[in-house]
Amino acid sequence: MEPTTRILSPGPTPTSGKTADGGLLHLPPGWTIVPPGDATLTRRIKATGQYWVVEEKKGRKVFSQGVWAPSEVVEAIVVQLTAERGTPAYAKQRARQVERRQVVQENYVADFRQAVLEFLGFDPRYHRLAEKLAEMIASHATPIGSGTVARTERIPLEQRAELAVIAWMRHQTTAYDSMSIRRVRGERREVRRMLAVRSREVLESYRRGEPASPNCPLRAAVESKD
Repeated sequence: MEPTTRILSPGPTPTSGKTADGGLLHLPPGWTIVPPGDATLTRRIKATGQYWVVEEKKGRKVFSQGVWAPSEVVEAIVVQLTAERGTPAYAKQRARQVERRQVVQENYVADFRQAVLEFLGFDPRYHRLAEKLAEMIASHATPIGSGTVARTERIPLEQRAELAVIAWMRHQTTAYDSMSIRRVRGERREVRRMLAVRSREVLESYRRGEPASPNCPLRAAVESKD
């Protein structure tokens, strides 16, 4: 009898997986692969206590590659979920959930934009530039699923805003994206650090209210979006 639960990493084929000790396992006979994306289906499959999970670790993040489970178990749960999701009550519940998520998202975008403005702290003479910049950064960084630093909850909102500004400036006001960086440990981190120093110097000039250079990359990047 197959073990009831396992956690595997991706194998060389879609129907194979690797164990923690490097062993190779294949999809058991009579089992099926359920791809990620339906949290309710996955949760109910796991509740049966008989499943294998395939996960891939990239950096510090773990991404699900799906769940393996007996086909008859999956089919029964799918039939049950289909029936539930076809009812008027479910449709109303989903509509309320979507509305709540939209409200939460709108509130977060507004809070994040305000946090960006506060981090910028531009002199009043550059208020309009700060407003436009905050709007652009918030629009780029806050979409759900964007994977940006603005979507992480591990650090305070103020720090997310600061990192998002520096990241936006790195891509929009420097040559970072076209740079040829050596594949040496720590090299890319050092380049990003140096570019961040330059970006902070640009921000400081606007905070002090100094006359903007006609060739200022920040102003050029913002105005190019008009």
